[in-house]
Amino acid sequence: MPDEYQKNSQNGCDFKTDQNKNGPSSGGTGKGPDKDPSIIDRLLTRIKNFFATRKLAKLFLKVGLASIALLAVLFIYFDSVVLSKFEVDDRWVLPAVVYSRPLELYPDQKLSIKQMEYELNLLKYRKVQSPRNPGEYAINAKNEKVVVIRRPFEFSDGAEDKMSLLLQFSGQRVSKIINADTMQELGYVRMDPVLLDRINRIDPSEDRIFLSLSEVPKSLISTLLEIEDRSFYSNMGVNFFAIARAFIKNIVAGHVVEGGSTITQQLVKNYFLNSEKSYARKFKEIMMALIMNHRYTKEQILEAYLNEIYLGQNGNAGIYGFGLASYFYFGVPVSELTIDQQALLVGIIKGPSYYDPWRHPENSLSRRNTVLAVLHSRGYLSDAEYTQYSARPLGVIKRGTMNYSKTPAFMGVLKLEIASRFGSDFLSGNGIKIFTSLDPQAQQAAEHAVSSELNKIEKETGRKGLEAAMVVSSWRTAEVSAVVGSRTPQYEGFNRVLEGRRQVGSIIKPLVYMTGFHNGIHLGTLVKDTPLTVKLSSGKLWQPHDDDNKFRGPIPTHIAMAKSLNVPTVRIGMRVGLNHVLESMRAVGIKQDIPLYPSMLLGTIELTPYEVNSIYASLATNGVYQDLTTLRTIVKDGEIVYERKDNRGKPTLDERDTYLTLYVMTEATKIGTGRRIGKMFPNVNIATKTGTTNDNRDTWTVGIDSDEVVSAWVGFDDNRSTGLFGSSGAMRVYGAYLQTRGVNSLELRKPDGVKFVNFNNQGNIVSDSCRMSGMSLLPARIDKIRYVEDNCDGVRVYSVDKPASQSDSATQGAVPKAPAASDSSSSRADELERQILGN
Repeated sequence: MPDEYQKNSQNGCDFKTDQNKNGPSSGGTGKGPDKDPSIIDRLLTRIKNFFATRKLAKLFLKVGLASIALLAVLFIYFDSVVLSKFEVDDRWVLPAVVYSRPLELYPDQKLSIKQMEYELNLLKYRKVQSPRNPGEYAINAKNEKVVVIRRPFEFSDGAEDKMSLLLQFSGQRVSKIINADTMQELGYVRMDPVLLDRINRIDPSEDRIFLSLSEVPKSLISTLLEIEDRSFYSNMGVNFFAIARAFIKNIVAGHVVEGGSTITQQLVKNYFLNSEKSYARKFKEIMMALIMNHRYTKEQILEAYLNEIYLGQNGNAGIYGFGLASYFYFGVPVSELTIDQQALLVGIIKGPSYYDPWRHPENSLSRRNTVLAVLHSRGYLSDAEYTQYSARPLGVIKRGTMNYSKTPAFMGVLKLEIASRFGSDFLSGNGIKIFTSLDPQAQQAAEHAVSSELNKIEKETGRKGLEAAMVVSSWRTAEVSAVVGSRTPQYEGFNRVLEGRRQVGSIIKPLVYMTGFHNGIHLGTLVKDTPLTVKLSSGKLWQPHDDDNKFRGPIPTHIAMAKSLNVPTVRIGMRVGLNHVLESMRAVGIKQDIPLYPSMLLGTIELTPYEVNSIYASLATNGVYQDLTTLRTIVKDGEIVYERKDNRGKPTLDERDTYLTLYVMTEATKIGTGRRIGKMFPNVNIATKTGTTNDNRDTWTVGIDSDEVVSAWVGFDDNRSTGLFGSSGAMRVYGAYLQTRGVNSLELRKPDGVKFVNFNNQGNIVSDSCRMSGMSLLPARIDKIRYVEDNCDGVRVYSVDKPASQSDSATQGAVPKAPAASDSSSSRADELERQILGN
């Protein structure tokens, strides 16, 4: 075959060489040039291929256009999904955050260095040699000085920046506060509050603390980008090269060794999709990542990622975002994370379960050090820094504590108050900050007192299973400072503070005596402590007595009250009228129905420790407070939706009567049932009252100092006898509380209309000029003074309408004498009961 043919044939030519053009082929008929059938076939094939190619091209074009249309539709659809779910105000589930009161510091405050350090530990401040950063402190115990750099915090009334403080202490008091930056002496400063709890009623499976990008340390962002997405700021939301590279590596390895997802893709998967492994899900992820990158800035995407990424599990709740993860693993805000802590959090992203530092500390440590090695190799860490950080232990806190001061009893009271004020659905709102009145110092002292004293009592008596409840409030503001519902303070079950309704015994007696003072009975008035029989309307005989079954004869009223004697209390209560005693109970906020039976005078009514505390807070303020509160301020979406105003109402009690009542309660601490406290704090004025119910089933104590009202109950849940009295049970818990907490002396301000007068041993008021043995100097309401023994040998009676200004002991108004109680006559007692009860 000629070379030219071969060449043309190889080039795909359809015709022969030149000889085929000039004449017939050697095998022809001589009738002209013949057409080769193979050439025709080729020509037809070429024509068919041409048209087939055009059809195929049209098909490809149609398919391409259809694909573009489909992609456009999908793009529009996914774009709408992104907009509908991402362009919302409540983008994330943000549980309600509950804070304690901020520790307020001022000169002469009752606070020791030990207590200050306890507060700093609750706040997870770090003790260092030389504080330089927020959240750090140092102590010089020898010189009684504390240097602390307070964190910045957004209080309900405005944000406050970090501040360097030098605190000087003197024993149990703060003596001086100095701004360490300006060396200016300060009269007041407050610390950031303690995080108490988080309430999530929207989606209990999801929990987070929102962070703005400006709150995140730059070192954390750099670490995150180096490990998860180095091309973040340059890619289009998807890094196709990284996807291909990861695909090849995973195929070669036979399992997943590398991921190719960008930070934008991870955000899409966590926020919009799920963890399903399929091509369909991956396609959606890529499409939505491209849309996210188109619609939002890199800063917006990064901020969303920092708040959305899954970083662990706390029980049923997932830990989402670095804001909460910082507290979950280390108990500090994200701004205070060290480099090694940041490395651990970033490393956990790869597998929160596999790298769980509590379950798999070896895996977690290895992963953290891998991240540190990457930072070192890329120049972020020096050799010395890498060695230092990689040598550190993981340093995670106890799992689940998250820097919370768990106070389930207090939270129970708080939730009940919120529900009563705002409705049961209020806490289902998003992004709520609740600032409460809880005082961590008081709470710690109360918890320690309950647990330590019950252990001691059980060891001494051999009686196991005792329980207790305690409520601490500020009587000046009616704010609840501490609540303990169990000897196991973290117990979230039966809350005895709210649900432990028990008979109160002698705790009710001060209200009986206060009613007596209002109706003309003086502190020095003699009352008989002799056998008393009362025939009730049912026909039964009631004979009150004390536990020792002794009777002391005529006794001054203030002694009877201080020693909590039963018979004198009943006599006074029946003299003034049960209906009037009931009015006093209503005046201090007791709302329940109380049958008008004489036994009410000895505390047969049932109250909770919370109600008892509220009663005495009302008594201490002349009835201007009727209810305690746990709330100070509530903020939602940056706006204050509730702020506690001054809820002082009009006084429901006469200040002269409450003064006399509290005066005798301070006497009880010195000579009566509160002597245990008096011996523990001999130079401190404290008003106390104890209570014990039948068969010693319940023991109670109430104490009032210059700042607080404390109510405590000790007993058994099954109502069996404790073998204790108020003074040997609940009062021991109160005393232990005061030893830890500290105490300020109660200063009773004598109101107008009260003066100190002399009483003789017959219970009568004598002239100021009289001098005789056995006299008692006691306060008395001037308007209730009906006569005065003058010159010690006679009685001078003042007219009821004589102006008080003419004589210190003049009568401003006389009270008719009520029927006297009978000593022995049942019929007279029954008649008396009918007169009092109106039957």
